[in-house]
Amino acid sequence: MQATDRGYGFGTLPVFLAGISTILGAIMFLRFGYAVAHTGFLGVVGIILLGHLVTIPTALALAEIATNRKVEGGGEYFIISRSFGTTIGGVIGISLYLSQAISVAFYMIAFAEAFTWLEPILSDQLGVGFDSRIVSIPALILLLVLVLSKGADLGVKVLYVVAAVLFGSLVLFFLGSPTEGFDGRVVSLTETIERPDPFIVVFAIVFPAFTGMTAGVGLSGDLRNPRKSLPRGTLWATVVGMIVYIGIVFKLHTSASPEVLAEDQLIMSSISIWGPAIIIGLCCATLSSAIGSVLVAPRTLQALGADHTLPGKGLNMWLSHGIGAANDPRHATIVTGILALVIVIVGNVNLVATLISMFFMVTYGSLCAISFLEHFAARPSYRPSFRSRWYVSLLGAVICFLLMFQISLFFAALSILVLVALYQALRIEKRGEGDLAALFQNAITQATRYMQIRLQQRREDLIADEWRPSVIMVNDRTFDRRSPLIMLRWLCHRYGFGTYVHFIKGRLSAETFAESKAVKERLLQLAKREHSAVYMDTVVSPSITSALAQTLQVPGVSGMSNNSILFEFAQRDSEDVVRSVVDQCKFAATTDMTLMVLRHCETHFGSKDSIHVWLTWNDKANANTMILLSYILLGHPDWQNAQVQVFAALPASEMERIRQDFTQLITEGRLPISEKNIEYIATNDTEAFRGLVCEKSSDAGLTVVGFDMEGLEERGPQVFTNHPQLHDVLFVRAPRQIKID
Repeated sequence: MQATDRGYGFGTLPVFLAGISTILGAIMFLRFGYAVAHTGFLGVVGIILLGHLVTIPTALALAEIATNRKVEGGGEYFIISRSFGTTIGGVIGISLYLSQAISVAFYMIAFAEAFTWLEPILSDQLGVGFDSRIVSIPALILLLVLVLSKGADLGVKVLYVVAAVLFGSLVLFFLGSPTEGFDGRVVSLTETIERPDPFIVVFAIVFPAFTGMTAGVGLSGDLRNPRKSLPRGTLWATVVGMIVYIGIVFKLHTSASPEVLAEDQLIMSSISIWGPAIIIGLCCATLSSAIGSVLVAPRTLQALGADHTLPGKGLNMWLSHGIGAANDPRHATIVTGILALVIVIVGNVNLVATLISMFFMVTYGSLCAISFLEHFAARPSYRPSFRSRWYVSLLGAVICFLLMFQISLFFAALSILVLVALYQALRIEKRGEGDLAALFQNAITQATRYMQIRLQQRREDLIADEWRPSVIMVNDRTFDRRSPLIMLRWLCHRYGFGTYVHFIKGRLSAETFAESKAVKERLLQLAKREHSAVYMDTVVSPSITSALAQTLQVPGVSGMSNNSILFEFAQRDSEDVVRSVVDQCKFAATTDMTLMVLRHCETHFGSKDSIHVWLTWNDKANANTMILLSYILLGHPDWQNAQVQVFAALPASEMERIRQDFTQLITEGRLPISEKNIEYIATNDTEAFRGLVCEKSSDAGLTVVGFDMEGLEERGPQVFTNHPQLHDVLFVRAPRQIKID
C-alpha cells in the first residue's frame, strides 16, 4: 500500500483489527482462569460488565469527539489536546503515552509466558532454569527492528494474519471438552477457591484486557476517512470483545474446577481440542497486541513532540521528525523501544498490569469528562456526526476515577500528584495558553443562561420577599480614586452583586472601541489584584446621561435585575461635580432603584472599626435598607472587627412607638442588631440634628445617612455636602421599605 496525504490511507478494518486483536490478548489467555477461580463465574461477569462501564462510555465519547473535527496523527492525544488545550492535553497525553509504552513491555512479558513448556527441557538438558527474559528481550528487539524497517504498513499486514490465527485458536477452545473427571453441571455460579484474592485486586489485573478498544485510534493519521472509520471500528471491537469474553469465561467455568483454574495459567490449552493451538494463539495475541501498541505509542510521542509539549526544543523537534511520505515516527519508536526494554528487564505481569490500569483509567476518565462537558458547552464549532449521551459520559468518568482509588490508593494519589506537577510545568512552559478554561467557560455560560431564564420565568409569578443589593455604577473617574470601587467590592463580597462600568465620552468608533477594550483590560487586572467579585465593563457614549440610560436598562449579570445604583464624589471635588451627581440621582430615580451616593475623603474609611447609621423622621422607607447595607458591609473581612451603631433621631412624640417597633424586630431576630447598639435621641430641630451627627460620628469609619427626593429637589447639592466634619459618608435613598427577615 502506498502512502497518501492521509498516511497509508487505511479503512475501517485495520481500526477494528487493531482493537480486537489487542482486546483478545494476553490477559484473556493467561488470567481469565485465575479470575474465575478467585471470583467465580458471576464475579468475572461482574468484572467484565464493570470494565465495559468504563470502556463503552469511553468508546462512545471517543467516537463522538473524533467525528467532530479532522483527526490527525496522535489518535487519542490529538483528540484530548484539541479539546482540552495543549497544556492539560499534554499532561494526559504523557500519561497516555506511558500506558501505551508500558503495554508494549507487558505484552512481550506475556508472550514469553507461552514458552514455559521449555522449562523442563532446559532443566534436564542444560541444567538451567527458565527465565522469561531469554524470550521476551530478543522478541522485543526483533519486533522493533521490523517496525523500524518496514513501518506501519507491515504492522497492519501482520494484524490480518494474527487475527485469523487468534480466532482459529478460540474456535478450537470452544469446541474442547472439560478436564478429565470434571462435571461442570454441579459447579456453583459463585464457587471460588479458598481464601481468594479480593474482587478489586482481580479487577485491576484483568482490566487491561478491556483497554484495547482504542488501539486503532492511534492510526488516525493513516486513515482515509477517520470520521467514519474510528467510531465504527472502535465500537465494533468493543462489542465483539465483550461477547467473546463472556463466552470464554462460561467455557472455563464449565470445564475445570476453581483449584485447577488457579494453578494452571495455560488451562485453556488443556480444554482445547488441540492444546498447541492455545500456545500459538497466545503468541499471536501477545504479538498482535504488542504490534498494535508499538505502532500507536510512538505516534502519540511524535504528536507530543510536534506540539512542543516535552522539555527542550531540540528534543521536541527530534521526536516529531518522521521518515518517508507516511511520516513514520522512527525516533519516537526508538525511545519507546528503550522504555519497553527497561520494563521487560525489571517487570512482572501483575505489577505491570496494575500500572497500565491506572494510566488507562486517567486517560479514559478524561475522555468521558470531555464528552460530558461538551454536551453542556454548546459550542457552535462542536457538531459531531455521532453523539453519545451526557449521562453515559458522566457515568464513565465517575467510575474511572472511583476505580482508580479502589485499585490502589497509593498509585492513584501518586498519579494525580505527578499529573499536577506536569501540569504546572507545562503551564509555565506554555505561558498561559488556554486549557480547560474555554470548555468550562462555555459549560458555565450555558448553565447560567438556563438558570437565568428559569429564574426570570419564576420571578414573574413570585413576590420578592428578600432584598439583596444588585448594584451598578457608571463612572469616568475610575483610576484617580480608590474608594468607590472599594465600596462596591464590599457591598458585593458575599450577599450582593456588583457591576462597574467605566464611562468613555464620545461616539462609538474604531478608536473609542479599541480604547474601551484597553480600559476593560486594566479594569480586569485591577479586579484581579484586589480579589474583587465586581463585574467590570466599559461603555462609550456621548454623555454621562446617555451612558446611564444605556446601563440602567441592561439586565444584571447575576440573573436578577439591578436594583441599586452607586454614585460618588470626593470632598475635594468642585460644586459642579456634586451638581452632576444630583442630576444623575434624579435621572436614575425614574427607574425605581435604590440610590446610594458615596462621599469619600482622604482617610479611606479610617481604621474600619465603626459604622454609624443615622435614622430620622424622613427615613421611614430608608431605614431597613440603611441598616441592612451596614450589616452587609460587616460581612467583608475588612470590616470584621467593626460594630454598627444606630442613632434614631426622632420627634419625642414618635419615640416610644419607634422604640417598641425596634424592640419587636430585634426579639423576632429580623433585625441583626443588639438593643445596646441603638441610641434613641429626641429632636425636632434640623440644626440640632446636624450638631448631634457631628458630635457623635466625626470619628466613624463610615456614616450612613438617608435622603429623599423631595429634599434633593429643594436643596440640591447641599443634601450631600451637609455634615462637612464627617469623614466617609454613604447617603441612601430607598424607593420603598424593604422587609428584613
